[in-house]
Amino acid sequence: MRITIRNLLASVVLSVTASVAFAQGAAPAAKPQVESVNILEVSKDVQAQREAGENKPGSNQPIWKNVNSDVAHSVNFPNKEMGVLIQKSGQQWRLIRNGVITVWGGWLLVIMAGLIATVFVIKGQIKLHEPKTGRLIKRFSGLERFSHWLMAFSFLALAFTGIFILWGKFFLLPIMGGAAYGTFLLVMKNIHNFTGPLFTVSILLFFVLYVKDNIPNKGDLTWIASFGGLLSGKHIPSHRFNAGEKIWFWGGVTVLGLVVSASGWVLDMIVPIPGIEYWRGTMQLANIIHSIAAIVMTVMAMGHIYVGSIGMEGALQGMKTGYVDEAWGKEHHELWYDDIKSGKIKS
Repeated sequence: MRITIRNLLASVVLSVTASVAFAQGAAPAAKPQVESVNILEVSKDVQAQREAGENKPGSNQPIWKNVNSDVAHSVNFPNKEMGVLIQKSGQQWRLIRNGVITVWGGWLLVIMAGLIATVFVIKGQIKLHEPKTGRLIKRFSGLERFSHWLMAFSFLALAFTGIFILWGKFFLLPIMGGAAYGTFLLVMKNIHNFTGPLFTVSILLFFVLYVKDNIPNKGDLTWIASFGGLLSGKHIPSHRFNAGEKIWFWGGVTVLGLVVSASGWVLDMIVPIPGIEYWRGTMQLANIIHSIAAIVMTVMAMGHIYVGSIGMEGALQGMKTGYVDEAWGKEHHELWYDDIKSGKIKS
């Protein structure tokens, strides 16, 4: 037993001695070089290298830095905008037009059309609660109807051509092909451009003729609070125009109509406007304003057109002939009807 333990200890000693000798004769292993650095100093070094590269002889980095800026440089051309070779804001305009306006504006029109169709399917045409009397009262003069239809037809021309210009490439281009669609779009653009000034004139004439009957009053608050009688189930008495029509007159026709017209005149470059330079940036901003205002106005107009045509019985007759039945006038505009019957308003 003692011999075995002695032999074992000797073997261990010999093994340890051999391992130490081998380790001393072998090359020492390379240790990883880990160096602690300050990220701020690295940034300074990178910036210094960048600046050094810019200042090297023959480096074109400063040239491209000046080119890729919105700063107008000196040029020997009549058009000073040629001093801007690369307009970076053009990409921002493109993203807004092809993203926010095209996508969200398109969905807004589709949703409004869907709501109108749903209301018509569920509720149908709003009928008179009392039968027609056969006695007519005058609601619109010939000049008032002329201004309305002038604005209506010019608006429809602008709306449809604008839809083709903004969204036509998505549903017409694949069907018509590039050549035919290009020609078609050129025709649409010219119709749009030449109809614009006529639309502006119609808005101004419409405003002058109808503003006196669209002044807000206290009764309009009652109409708005009950959503025109939808909550109470009965019509709220109103004068010649109710609060809903006044909202359309001031918000849709006057404000949005003038914004669309003003921005359209800038895009058409019809007349010189003091303080405005027709640069690309100006045109891009005008295009964004024009598109947004036109889409919102179209959404409001869709509701107005629906109520004034198939949505309400007898409404279209007043704008077609200038006269409405007494039953219609009493039910929808009772205060206006009472003023006519009392002689306060001449019919």
